Formats: sequence, structure tokens, C-alpha cells
Amino acid sequence: MKTLLLLRHAKSSWKDSTLADHERPLNGRGRGAAELVRSFLERKKLRPELVLSSSAVRTRQTVEKIFAGAAPAPDICYDDALYLASAEKLLEVISALEDARDRVLLVGHNPGLEELFFRLTGLDERFPTATLANIVLNIEKWSEATTTRGKLEWLVTPKQLEAL
Repeated sequence: MKTLLLLRHAKSSWKDSTLADHERPLNGRGRGAAELVRSFLERKKLRPELVLSSSAVRTRQTVEKIFAGAAPAPDICYDDALYLASAEKLLEVISALEDARDRVLLVGHNPGLEELFFRLTGLDERFPTATLANIVLNIEKWSEATTTRGKLEWLVTPKQLEAL
């Protein structure tokens, strides 16, 4: 049994129009949403063994906000290949994971993240910024993730987290 957490990066700033998309940082609302995700994961006592994240500034900052000072800290890998990656590319990365890892958090971008979610669950859900989903895959090896449907355990948005 493997668990895949999907997280869309928190809200980014469009304040500086000279920045390339890859370089856009989080805005204030995004930093707050990342803190809500952090609190939620702490309350659920849910710690991924590995975090795979796009290398974009906004995804890096989202991950840093969520796991700053976490003990034990998960292994974190920032990967250029995950920046604006398609669902196909995300599945390729997931299927190559080490089988010793049972719980992995993937932090990325739309539309690839929504498409991956649909492919894994068959559910058509929107993924606003800082949306977090927990999918359980009835597999022993990550390579099997490409041919199976997972079960959505839960999905939370920042608006839902604010209400908690």
C-alpha cells in the first residue's frame, strides 16, 4: 500500500511583472495558506517520507513554509522536470520512486496536477492553490501507479482549512 499526497503550490505574487513565471514568489495569502497546510498536517500527524517538488520559487517556498523546523524533516527533492509538468511526466516520476518509500508528497502546478489527480482517482476535482489531496494506492511498487486507480481519502482547500 502506497500513499501519494498531491499539493498545488500556494498563491503566488504577480506584483513584479518583470519576473519570469518560474521565479514568482508566494504572496501574503499564499504564505498564510501554506501555514494552514502545515498546521493541518501536524494535526493529522501526517509526515511524508519524501517530498518531490517543482523547482519554481513558489513551490519551493510552499514546501519551506510547510516543513520549516519539522522534526524529523522529510527528504526534499526539487526537480526542474516537475515545473509545469504534464500528468504523463508526473506519472513517470512517481513510477520511478524507490519502493521503500510508502508516503510521498508531490508539490506541483496545474493543469498537470489536476490531470494526475483525475488519472489516479477518476474524480474530476478542481485544485485551487494550496489544495492538498491524500490518495491511497493499492500497490506494492510505485511502478504500478500507472495502471491502477487510487482511493481518495480526503481533499482539503485553504478555505476549508480556514474553517477548521
